[in-house]
Amino acid sequence: MNKGLFHSAIEEHRSLFEGLHKLQPDVERIAARLAQTLAGGGKLMFCGNGGSAADSQHLAAELTGRLVDDRRPLAGLALSTDSSALTCIGNDYGFDAIFERQVRALGRAGDSLVLISTSGNSANLLRAATAARELGIATLGLLGRDGGLLLALCDDAVVVPSNTTARIQEAHIFIGHCWCALAERALGLAPA
Repeated sequence: MNKGLFHSAIEEHRSLFEGLHKLQPDVERIAARLAQTLAGGGKLMFCGNGGSAADSQHLAAELTGRLVDDRRPLAGLALSTDSSALTCIGNDYGFDAIFERQVRALGRAGDSLVLISTSGNSANLLRAATAARELGIATLGLLGRDGGLLLALCDDAVVVPSNTTARIQEAHIFIGHCWCALAERALGLAPA
């Protein structure tokens, strides 16, 4: 009997998530760095392409809005949301520059740049990470597969050990929610 795509996807999801506990030290360490950035008056900038752009927007919204309980807004910014900036930069400088130019314009030492990528090989993310490092901005990866070329440009990273883009993205948003919750607790904005 063919169990079908739905069943196969659930099994693959379950298998990946059962192993995510191994990433707990990485998740907690980066959450502490995110909280430290916010406590120091810095902002968290997020960037990614496609589904990772959507995750960037989602996580920035969890910070400026709220995750669960009411609390003060936190400084989160998705670099994929300004269509005028994206099309201007893309048109004038090329798609590879869309995040780099924004990092250089908006980022300051003491901020953190969260780079979300299932492959770790997107040229626009590599350039953004390089720019961030030049400016003294922490580079934190939320990656998949083996981390790709981006892993070497990250000050710290969580790498989801899967080769299936959809499963990596499912794990990424789970980890992102954990980061938000842990940062809220570290900042004293949510019950421990």
